[in-house]
Amino acid sequence: MRGGGKFVSEEIVRNAVDTLYANIRFSDLDGDLRSIVVTSSVPNEGKSTVSILLAEAMANSGMKTLLLECDLRRRSLAGMLNAHPGGAGLFAVLSGQVRLSEAVVSTRQQNLRFLDAEPNIPTPGDLLDSDRFSRLLASLERSFDYVVIDTPPLGAFVDAAILAARADATLLVVREGLARRSELAAAKNQLDKAGARLLGIVMNRCQTDISNYRYLGTTA
Repeated sequence: MRGGGKFVSEEIVRNAVDTLYANIRFSDLDGDLRSIVVTSSVPNEGKSTVSILLAEAMANSGMKTLLLECDLRRRSLAGMLNAHPGGAGLFAVLSGQVRLSEAVVSTRQQNLRFLDAEPNIPTPGDLLDSDRFSRLLASLERSFDYVVIDTPPLGAFVDAAILAARADATLLVVREGLARRSELAAAKNQLDKAGARLLGIVMNRCQTDISNYRYLGTTA
C-alpha cells in the first residue's frame, strides 16, 4: 500500500486498524454496540477498505463478525474479499427467496462471514428503509458480535444516512486531501439530521510529522 506517495507496510496498516478497533471498544463501555456503518462524504476515500480491515481485526480478536455489503449501487466487497456467494444475497434474503444461512458465506478469515448484495437491486433506498431490512439487521445483531456495514458515500445517495440511523454507530472515513471542508460539513449535517451516532472519523492515507506514514489515523 501507499500513503502520501510512499510505501506503507502491512504492519503499519494493521497497527492502525488495531488502534481503531481498540478505540471502538473503549467507547462501548456498556457493551451494546453491535452494528457499525462505515461511510464517507465522497467516493474514493477508502471506506470499503476500512470496512474490510476493521471486520478482519474484529474477527481476528475472536469476535464473531459479519461484513454486510450495503453499497447497493457500486458493490466491491466480494471482489476485494475474493468471496464467492453464489448469486444469493441481501435481496434474496429480504424477499424470502433463500434463508439467511444460505446467503451468508465464510471468508478466508476465521470468525468473519460475509453477506453480499446482488447487482441491479431496484430502489435501493426503499429496500434499506423497509421494515424487512430492520428485522434482518436486528437478527444479525443477535447472531453476531459485530456487524460491519459498508455503504455508499453520504454525498451521493440517501442510503448511508438511512443505514446510519438504524445502526448502533457510524464511522466517517476521510481521505486526506480529497474531500473539501464543505463536503465534510454536509456529511456531518446529514448524519445529525438522521439521528446517527457518529462514533468518530477515520483519517485515511494521512501524513504525519514523523519519519513514516500512518495509513489510518483515528479519532473514534
